Amino acid sequence: MTVRNNSLDQRTFDKLKRLYIIALSAIALSIITSQLLIRKYLNDQESDSRVINVAGRQRMLSQKLTKLTLLISETENEQIRKHLKEQLAETQQLWQSSHEALQNGSDKLELPGNNSETVASMFEKIAPYFNTMLDASEQIIGKLENNPLVEITELQSEIEAIKQNEANFLETMDSIVNQYDTEAKEKVARLRNVEMLIMVVTLVILLGEFLFIFWPTARAVKNSIHDLLEAEKNAKKMAYDADLLSQAKEKSVRQLRALNQAMDQTFLFARVSTDGSIIYVGDKFSRLFKVRKLDAIHKFSEILSIYRKEQTAIEEIIGKYKKIGWQGEVKATTKDKVAIWLEMSIIPFTTEEDKPELIIICMDITDRKNAQLEIDRLTQESFEEKMNQQSIISSKIIENQENEQNRIAKDIHDGIGQMLTGLKFELESLNLNDLEKASEKIENLKKLSANIIKGVRTATFNLTPPELTDHGITPALAKLTHELSRLTNKDIVLYNKTDFNQRLDSLTEINIYRITQEAINNAIKYAQSSHIIVTVSHSKQILSVTIDDNGKGFDPEKVKKVKNGDGGMGLTFMKERIKYINGRFFLNSIPEKGTRITLNIPIQEYEKIRNNS
Repeated sequence: MTVRNNSLDQRTFDKLKRLYIIALSAIALSIITSQLLIRKYLNDQESDSRVINVAGRQRMLSQKLTKLTLLISETENEQIRKHLKEQLAETQQLWQSSHEALQNGSDKLELPGNNSETVASMFEKIAPYFNTMLDASEQIIGKLENNPLVEITELQSEIEAIKQNEANFLETMDSIVNQYDTEAKEKVARLRNVEMLIMVVTLVILLGEFLFIFWPTARAVKNSIHDLLEAEKNAKKMAYDADLLSQAKEKSVRQLRALNQAMDQTFLFARVSTDGSIIYVGDKFSRLFKVRKLDAIHKFSEILSIYRKEQTAIEEIIGKYKKIGWQGEVKATTKDKVAIWLEMSIIPFTTEEDKPELIIICMDITDRKNAQLEIDRLTQESFEEKMNQQSIISSKIIENQENEQNRIAKDIHDGIGQMLTGLKFELESLNLNDLEKASEKIENLKKLSANIIKGVRTATFNLTPPELTDHGITPALAKLTHELSRLTNKDIVLYNKTDFNQRLDSLTEINIYRITQEAINNAIKYAQSSHIIVTVSHSKQILSVTIDDNGKGFDPEKVKKVKNGDGGMGLTFMKERIKYINGRFFLNSIPEKGTRITLNIPIQEYEKIRNNS
């Protein structure tokens, strides 16, 4: 049986469409019919309440008519009689018009006048009483208009006529009102019966649609879907094991690719054979030394330098330490004859084919090395006291740099290097024939890859942050405060009060960054601060960076007297850095009240240099 025979093809859809059109049309027809019938009955009943109200009012008007004639007979005051006469005329006019409207209909009173035969016969019965009372009231009104002080004896016969016919009029009018009410209730009962009939017909239609349209259609759809699900289930079951392994393998490959890309972008990274031939070089390496990434023709030493002496030194290092690894500084020269100093780490490892290779990770320390050489030169030209102090500063700088280099190299060798070795062993021991163990090893590989990526990112953050190179000092300080706040659980925040986003030259930006980093670290390590605020503001000429903490503070005078290098060197380094970029350094600290460090750096000078260049 083909998939087309198991699916709902075009003929099935056409059939379903016809059935649903029929079902919906039947429901729509029943709804329209019910609405038309109900509207007809409602139109018939719309004026019933008005008719009953006017008919009931006729009784009141007849009583009022009798009452007014009696009041006229009891008073001889001309003004009162005139007033009562006017009321009598008004009441008689409304009573007469309402009586005629109940029989013949009236647009003004919204009365239809379509009385039943029973009501019509009742109006014929009440007509003599109505006409007698009407004639008598008209005669009374006429006599009062001619002479308001007419004698009571002249009105007595008309008043008696009204009184004698009032009771019969009221009795017959009550019967008419009751008949109107009975007929209205009969209409409501008929409407209820019609609604019940329509509801029964609608339910029968819905039941028929359910039994003959929806239920058979639902069973057919259910059977088709069941067949499709069974076919899909069988197909998934057949490919489950291979698919699972393929997905796990793909995840591992993606993670390894991400790790490789991170190392390419972060470090000067290369893979080299034990004889010094290039196997692979990373993006950053290829850009710096202008070499193709997969150029296996050249030796690694030939890529790093164009001078034979430097090439020989590099080859000796590789030959001597290819089995045990090495970390240190080497001098290189690009094809453009630019001297570069590299911090190099050599990590030996073995591939799956048991072939030994070397991973070489380098960092460009040219600026730092040149700074060291410049410091040495300046130290030799200074006075003896300054030479001693500068010697202390330089030695501390070198010591800190060496400690930092050794720490980074140790992190790479002991951390990333060992994890890479572990990753290599895990990959070598991966047996795809044993799915259960393979899955466990893949999980270990994922955890190990995640740890390697984390280690690479940590090492990258400890070096010059990419935000500083790519975006400038403000984003770099924002990243620094965020990361240190997260790592130390301290409240460290950055406020850019004037939205400073200009770029300065790289030396200025890195020195501002390092000074801020040193100030924050001192506040965390020595001042025991819980809140640190870094504020950036600027004018046309000055960029100002302020670091405030709520730590225990100190006496600046005591720090100034430290000359032997045993303390206060952090402040000395910060002052030397700010002096190097022609800035100014201000320190304000009070014991137990915190510390404020302010850096003022000229902006106009750097703008002129940039415009000239």
